[in-house]
Amino acid sequence: MNENKSGKTGFKIEHWMKIAIFVGFYDVVAVSASYFLALLLRFDFRISAIKPEYFEAWSHFAPIYAAVCVFAFAVFGLYKIIWRFAGFNEFNKTLYVSLLTSAIHVGATLLLYCRMPISYYVIGTVLQCILVVGIRFSYRILLFILNRSGKRNGDRIMLIGAGEAGQMILRDINKDSANGRVVCIIDDNSNKWNRFIDGVRVVGGRESIMENVRRYRVNKIFLAIPSASMAQRRDILSICNETDCEIKNLPGISQFFTGQLTASSLKEVSIEDLLGRDPIKPDMNEVFSFINGKTVMVTGGGGSIGSELCRQIAGHSPKRLIILDIYENNAYDIQLELKDRHPELDLVVLIGSVRDSRRMDQVFADYRPEIVYHAAAHKHVPLMEDSPCEAIKNNAIGTYKTAYAAMRNGCERFVLISTDKAVNPTNVMGASKRLCEMVIQSFDAKIKAGRAAEIPALYLHRGGDEMDTDADRLPEKIRTEFVAVRFGNVLGSNGSVVPVFKRQIEKGGPVTVTHPDIIRYFMTVPEAVSLVMLAGTYAHGGEIFVLDMGSPVKIDTLARNLIRLSGLKPDEDIKIEYTGLRPGEKLYEEKLMAEEGLKTTDNKLIHIGCPIAFDVDRFLDDLGELIDVAYRNDSSIRGYVERMVPTYHPTYNGQRILPDPVLETEPENAGETETIPAR
Repeated sequence: MNENKSGKTGFKIEHWMKIAIFVGFYDVVAVSASYFLALLLRFDFRISAIKPEYFEAWSHFAPIYAAVCVFAFAVFGLYKIIWRFAGFNEFNKTLYVSLLTSAIHVGATLLLYCRMPISYYVIGTVLQCILVVGIRFSYRILLFILNRSGKRNGDRIMLIGAGEAGQMILRDINKDSANGRVVCIIDDNSNKWNRFIDGVRVVGGRESIMENVRRYRVNKIFLAIPSASMAQRRDILSICNETDCEIKNLPGISQFFTGQLTASSLKEVSIEDLLGRDPIKPDMNEVFSFINGKTVMVTGGGGSIGSELCRQIAGHSPKRLIILDIYENNAYDIQLELKDRHPELDLVVLIGSVRDSRRMDQVFADYRPEIVYHAAAHKHVPLMEDSPCEAIKNNAIGTYKTAYAAMRNGCERFVLISTDKAVNPTNVMGASKRLCEMVIQSFDAKIKAGRAAEIPALYLHRGGDEMDTDADRLPEKIRTEFVAVRFGNVLGSNGSVVPVFKRQIEKGGPVTVTHPDIIRYFMTVPEAVSLVMLAGTYAHGGEIFVLDMGSPVKIDTLARNLIRLSGLKPDEDIKIEYTGLRPGEKLYEEKLMAEEGLKTTDNKLIHIGCPIAFDVDRFLDDLGELIDVAYRNDSSIRGYVERMVPTYHPTYNGQRILPDPVLETEPENAGETETIPAR
């Protein structure tokens, strides 16, 4: 049916063709009328005063000239231009063609008819250019006038930045009323104050932001300073955040250089911009040269930290990258991403659990990784409070099994990813990560003492067939260096509070905060990953690397800033509810235990905490008992953990939990013990 119909019509006139036909008829009238008006002006609008030879020359040549003009305009493509978006190039082309046809008019009349008055040619040319150009740009002018008048009741925008980027954003906004109206511009360059850009006044510097928001009734602020430093951007955003305006930010300078800068380039201001410090940008050349040509494995490689580790490692020519994760969906996602970005990469993606000693030993034996970043862990505090045995199995015991497999199979560096919650922990998750730190410190102490064979093979599958795990399978010279990396909350990671707050704001609230005084240290995923990788380079064994994360942030302030950044008012548009501390949660996190000394590194924001002294032999014996307790799913496991981690003080909603009764037993071997000395 449709084919027959289209076959009958043969040709469909598009809308733009109708417009072109209309403009073509207009041009016929315009170019003819231009020179007739020129004759009238030349003879003071008295038709009787026009010489007959002049009128005859015009009347005979007018139809010919009109046809020549329409043909020339068509050849130069003036009927195919989308005049709504016409700019300087289209203006120049239209003016050029109009002047060209006017020159043809002069030559033709001189050759074919008679010499017309000079004023006839000059006035006719000017009138033709005005009429031909005017009709084509009248639509844009009309839209501009309507937009200027129609925006008064819409968004009123303050633009920060009177440079080239700001001008590009301003002109893009002026094209479409849907973007709102820029009512004032802020710039710190006093030379620009009280001057105008496209009719908009530069009203002052950053110190006048608050005043002009009120004066011009601004409800949106656009920050368009792509070259600004993080410190400058943060200072300006801090002022803007005191207003009730919605804030958008130009994220970088790349779009400015490519000429693709528009209002749509502006992004929502991220909370990272208000962290209170510049991002850590260590020199990674040493790290990447260390990775180059080596086999690297990342456990938990599908998680937020693990996946970022894989991205950075993949870009710096490892011999092979091995991703190990228990969750196949995350592993598959990062596999597809890395294959797309780095098709040359020798990538191995394995599914397995760090709890499975046979699987871990098999992976290390088959692939012989030289560097291991151990990111696999359960990290959610309230969930681990409800399932404490799972936290111990996965975090502490899983780390032990992975570390033993690494040592046994000749791994060079083993980097444990820890957390500031391991410092004076009040929850099982933090205590389990402190156990992880003690595990790698125990391994380091035994290796340095030349007694690696004394490290018990606790990764045996009890009750089943034993694997070949005798100490004689250990290399003659153990070369594995074990280190830990401790940092705070990671913005954008799985379980981060920021995405939760954003979802609550999108739903209209309320935003839930556990306590008005709770504070946390924050860092970005790239910062965390940079620190982890640096640890693998700086390591000499037994260190705990600590990032100076600046000043802590109140979670209540964080929530209120996010609400304001969304253009809403806390406690008015979005309510904030305080739900009370969750099980195992404390008001503040610590970066380092008081007993741990600090040593500096080449990067002044990265420090090394020396190990706390503890009895290694007793710890390893207790760990064997802890495995039995965990796999029995014994509800009294907190008491066992508290005995092994002296700094662990379980709490519930901020209240101390009485320890479960624990059977105190002496270790079977009363012989020589080893203690990690404080350094």
